[in-house]
Amino acid sequence: MKTKYLFVLLSASLLFASSFIVDRKNHPQLGIVAGLAQDELIYAAGFRANGESVKRVLSPSLSDQEFLAKLKEIKAAKCKLVSCNLFFPGTLKIAGPEVVENRVLTYADSVLSRAGQAGVKYIVLGSGGARNIPAGYDIEKAKTDFVSMGKKLGEIAKKYQVTIVLENLETTETTFITSLKAAAEIVRKVDHPNFRLNADIFHMMREGESPEEIVAAGNLVGFCEIAEKEKRSLPGVMGDDFKPYLRALKKIGYRGFIFMEGSVKNPEVEIPLAFNYLSRQVAEVYGGNE
Repeated sequence: MKTKYLFVLLSASLLFASSFIVDRKNHPQLGIVAGLAQDELIYAAGFRANGESVKRVLSPSLSDQEFLAKLKEIKAAKCKLVSCNLFFPGTLKIAGPEVVENRVLTYADSVLSRAGQAGVKYIVLGSGGARNIPAGYDIEKAKTDFVSMGKKLGEIAKKYQVTIVLENLETTETTFITSLKAAAEIVRKVDHPNFRLNADIFHMMREGESPEEIVAAGNLVGFCEIAEKEKRSLPGVMGDDFKPYLRALKKIGYRGFIFMEGSVKNPEVEIPLAFNYLSRQVAEVYGGNE
């Protein structure tokens, strides 16, 4: 009986969600960081865009043979692999006094080259451990140095037709760039079309940032991630209202990806629910049905 009920629930959820993805030109496209292993499930739920980690599919630590095997898996997937996160490992410093720029750029070139081969268009630059700076370190020097490196990273990304998107993190994850406002300041100074802003709504909510910071960032925003505030659950699990942030995205004319990145306890239930739930909120805001 339980299995039958679940099947009916999921079927209804998928039918309901499908009504909100007709006009893809005017609405942001929904994606999810689920990994290649979940490709079948997320496709059935309605997603057409997936996310992975650099470590699993693009890392220089993968041999050429291992990478070619990943390429075959990527090409065979039903959902397009659009993004990869966890750009830099925590052991490779990209901010602060321990940066060895040549090592950073060599590593980035390898990752971005593989991203280009795989058709991955966005590399998310969160990497909280890699960008940590020590207590008392000159914050202005950290910003200046990071901007300088950002320009060089942008040039490498351009070479491989990839876009790096700088993610605002929260103070529990890093000591450097802990708000959308701070991330936007960096992106504005880097001033490179292949180095843009990832507006992470989950981190914004955790840090108490207003949706107006998205409006202030404007056309710097090239990507967006989202999860529920309390437990970093997928949209719909706790019932968070994202519409204030979606209104801000609409106000700046954002039509790019909104990727869900959260913890999942029951994928078969939570993933279809998340697609349905956020599709409805996007449709209400972008369709003018509020």
